[in-house]
Amino acid sequence: MFSLALGAFAVGTTEVVIAGILPEVALDTGVSLPTAGLLVSGYALGMVVGAPLLTVVSARFARKRMLLGLVGLFTAAGLISALAPGFSALMTGRVLSALAGGAYVGIASVVAAGLVPPERKARAIAIVFMGLSLANVLGVPGGTALGQAFGWRATFWAVTAIGVVLFVALSAFVPYEEPRSGAGFRREPAVFRRGRVWLALAATAFGWAPFLTVLTYIAPLLTDVSGFEPSSVPLVLALVGVGMVIGTPLAGRLADRALAPTLHGALAGVSVISLLLLVIVHSEPAAIVGFLLFGLVGAAVIPPLQTRVLAFAEGADDLASAANISAFNIGNAGGPLLAGTALSAGAGYTAPLAIAAVLGAAGLLLAWLAGRVGTPA
Repeated sequence: MFSLALGAFAVGTTEVVIAGILPEVALDTGVSLPTAGLLVSGYALGMVVGAPLLTVVSARFARKRMLLGLVGLFTAAGLISALAPGFSALMTGRVLSALAGGAYVGIASVVAAGLVPPERKARAIAIVFMGLSLANVLGVPGGTALGQAFGWRATFWAVTAIGVVLFVALSAFVPYEEPRSGAGFRREPAVFRRGRVWLALAATAFGWAPFLTVLTYIAPLLTDVSGFEPSSVPLVLALVGVGMVIGTPLAGRLADRALAPTLHGALAGVSVISLLLLVIVHSEPAAIVGFLLFGLVGAAVIPPLQTRVLAFAEGADDLASAANISAFNIGNAGGPLLAGTALSAGAGYTAPLAIAAVLGAAGLLLAWLAGRVGTPA
């Protein structure tokens, strides 16, 4: 389980850490900062589009072999990034990392769920996604500090090293299982004929979108509205990460007992805490408590969302899981885009909180509908 979670930690760190070293990357590769920002978009595109396709192509292989192959590709992509002579090569490394990383997290959660009894599936999935939560608390700050101290390439050398350790750990600890009969390109995509699967994927995109909607613009929100000093922003972000570390396993345990109530409660909590922050964000002490709770409920949506999709997509676990990772990344892109549009139109820095509340409510409605719609014959 923890070997699988280590992979999620590596993927989560690689995805976000580029933001912290973007100015150094732009300067060294001779591109503008907005152009360097395409490294973020390129990664997201690779996760959204490429991960499900890569999962389908490799579906005929045993899952352990799939994971090892994906980790090998991820490690090679890290090496390409570390040695990149220019921006194009670095973009290539980023896209390859996203292809491997998106498919890895999806398949790893399926493998984890298969290692435990049915009543513990959500907790197993939560352990894998705990790697993503820890990436925000440890991996991203650590990778950023490493890149700023020794150059941005040092960050990718560290990611490459983690990939090597991960390959060894998966080889040693993840059990081998025979490929499933009938799995492959023709069988897996049939899951998308089920209406409730589409609703569940939409619930993931809308339900997760509030998290980055708020976090993308948390710095000006804290400094201009709450009155924090800029030096305090990383501390508040760390508290959000602490909330995530609490919320992920807690939601996994609760989801194993009552999946739908846990999912609905977490999505409702996202909207409620976002609205609460609208009221209390002007007070520094209250904002600290509010953002700790925001991290908790934000991460609490992950295990039940992933578990629900796997339940609805029985028979096509790998592809549906990878598609759900794509849905998470659609939320990552769409929420901040809406918030940025509102800010560009003249809205205040509290606007992302209001948008997050609406997105969370939409996710709750979609999740409720998914539970009501039957699978077509």
